[in-house]
Amino acid sequence: MIRSLNAGVSGIQQFQEKMDVIGNNIANVNTAGFKSSRVEFAESFSDTLRSSTAGSDSTSGTPALQIGTGVTTQAVKTLFSQGALVRTGFQTDLMISGEGFFVVRDPVANVLYVTRAGNFRRDINGYLVTESGFRVQGYSDPARTTIGDIQIDATGRPDTSDPNASMTGWSVSQEGEIKVKLSDGTEYTRGQILLQGFTDPQMLVKEGNNLYSGLAAAGPLPAPAQPGTNGLGRIESGALELSNVDLANEFSNMITAQRAFQASARIITTSDEMLQELVNLKR
Repeated sequence: MIRSLNAGVSGIQQFQEKMDVIGNNIANVNTAGFKSSRVEFAESFSDTLRSSTAGSDSTSGTPALQIGTGVTTQAVKTLFSQGALVRTGFQTDLMISGEGFFVVRDPVANVLYVTRAGNFRRDINGYLVTESGFRVQGYSDPARTTIGDIQIDATGRPDTSDPNASMTGWSVSQEGEIKVKLSDGTEYTRGQILLQGFTDPQMLVKEGNNLYSGLAAAGPLPAPAQPGTNGLGRIESGALELSNVDLANEFSNMITAQRAFQASARIITTSDEMLQELVNLKR
């Protein structure tokens, strides 16, 4: 009877965790670049009442006699499938079509993170940054030899251009190249946004604000690479990747989790009633 109580309690705990994950998925249905999660269960430790024995020419073997003690959460897995594309028309909105992550740097702590959310902005100094002020990484010079903070300005203009010419426009190509146009008609590549890929993205750690840490444990590329190479996707300018949450699937999972939670609670209630009957036998 104690085993059934343990099984019921473990069921309540694990299905509550599943509801927590489902609730978080639904809450982030409109979060750009958000990746939904799913809970994976595993059978808990089993009590062995009798071990199995091998058979012989004259006898049959005896199977093991085991009773499970409940369920446990084996993993909460992040689903990195592609989210839908939405055109926004904003130059600083960027989307990765395919695999890969943007690399951003915290300029205060000098720590690198990755993100799928491309809702960037251009700050007062011309740096391409997240809403939290983290700077997007890539080739920061026109020669594309130095990896650092991406800055969109007229630095590195060709020698043939007018020294007094000002920047009149810019754009980002599918390969991440930042093209700057000057008032004298000159157009040149100011830098290039690079992407990072991982062999085991499940090792990434969610840090909030659409950021992931734990890059080294996830098996990154030796260095951030150009979009469209090394299995990485390309960049779509003026677009955002929506959340990959499937609302219909989440509501279905929510109903299943609710019913399973109720059943687990019923196991506890029934087990308690049976134990009460045992207590009453003494009276």
